[in-house]
Amino acid sequence: MPRTFLAIWSAQLLSIVGSSLTGFVLGVWVFQRTGSATQFVTIMLCAILPEVVLAPLAGSLADRWDKRRLMLAADLGAALATGALALLLALGELEVWHIYLVTAAGAAFGTVQMAAYHSLMPLLVPAERLGRANGFMQVADAARIAAPLLAGTLLTAVGVLGVIVADLAAFLLSRLVLALVPLPREATRPGGGAPAAPLLGDLASGLRSLKARSGLAWLVALLAAYNLFFGMAGVLVQPLILTFAPPAVLGALMFAGGAGLLAGGLVLSAWGGPRRRVRGLLAFVAVGGVLLAAHSLAPSPWLIAVVAPAFLFTLPFVQGTGMTILQLKTAPAELGRVLGAVRMLTQAATVATYLAAGPLADRVFEPLLAPGGALAGTAGRIVGTGDGRGIAFVFLLTGAALVLLAPLAALHPRLRRVETDLPDAEELPDAALSRS
Repeated sequence: MPRTFLAIWSAQLLSIVGSSLTGFVLGVWVFQRTGSATQFVTIMLCAILPEVVLAPLAGSLADRWDKRRLMLAADLGAALATGALALLLALGELEVWHIYLVTAAGAAFGTVQMAAYHSLMPLLVPAERLGRANGFMQVADAARIAAPLLAGTLLTAVGVLGVIVADLAAFLLSRLVLALVPLPREATRPGGGAPAAPLLGDLASGLRSLKARSGLAWLVALLAAYNLFFGMAGVLVQPLILTFAPPAVLGALMFAGGAGLLAGGLVLSAWGGPRRRVRGLLAFVAVGGVLLAAHSLAPSPWLIAVVAPAFLFTLPFVQGTGMTILQLKTAPAELGRVLGAVRMLTQAATVATYLAAGPLADRVFEPLLAPGGALAGTAGRIVGTGDGRGIAFVFLLTGAALVLLAPLAALHPRLRRVETDLPDAEELPDAALSRS
């Protein structure tokens, strides 16, 4: 891989781990202070809603501005918000609503930073290595699994304030690398210095670009559906495990699952992904569906210890391969806007999942799968009845949905042929590459 990409990726990895430490200890602080699962989940919503709202704007800015300066500015904003949190904590004035506000601000700045980062990648990495580069990106995300273990140690040693200060130190070091690494002219002067159209005029251009290339639009629809079904189960996996295992076992199983995610990212970064990307992506969706459904078969930690890492191993191949196709088929001059639209649509599905999963499990499926419930004699024969088996039924349904999603998507000719019907961005006419 190019050294410039590896330098920036390493800096981002350090920053991701630092931010994950802070996010973990703040969640612990809120739950210990309030004892409220709802307030804990509110932090998750504050972390994702700004991305849904701001992704198109962030993508537009990434296409218009110097990508290095945009990343540095966004990171500075996030650091100032984290610094304000540290100050409030040091003064003994920190309240739960402060954490909501800072989490939302950090997510907003992070959305801008990631838009610039993803649109920068094709300028740093040759097309034939983009699959491997997206594997590295998945490895960086998987590195978040180290946060609970490392944060627990740091929390005991230096407290919440010390963890936040460590996050700020990691930020400073990673930004120093970003400031010094050389970048190509296309990254620092997007469009060759040509005048940009009015900002408000192109906020929807990412959606228009996807609509004009219907194969990519169908790919995004597939990824949004995947997020919806996978997220429905993913947000419930901890409550599922806690119905038959103590918290210590939960921690071990979450780490095992994260190790599967890390292994998938490492394999993708070494391999680059399947040669026929759409076919390979759909195969991993189907295999992941089988493994997701298998979570429901028994209330057993040993079962989860096998199927959770195996499912999460497939995740980088779906997300990383989808990102590679989008990067290859989109002109660099509009990649930020297109990826902004993609993030808005796919993360909106995740928000819907967060809002629906809890009520569906608690108010619908748990009563139906209680002893003597309406589904006890049918679905109960598969997943069992009693505490947590309604959640298990959600896993069965969402896994089955992914298994069905793969062949249904394969039936659509424009999605199936998107790699051959659409030229790679490097093959597009110069006029297309400079369009804004």
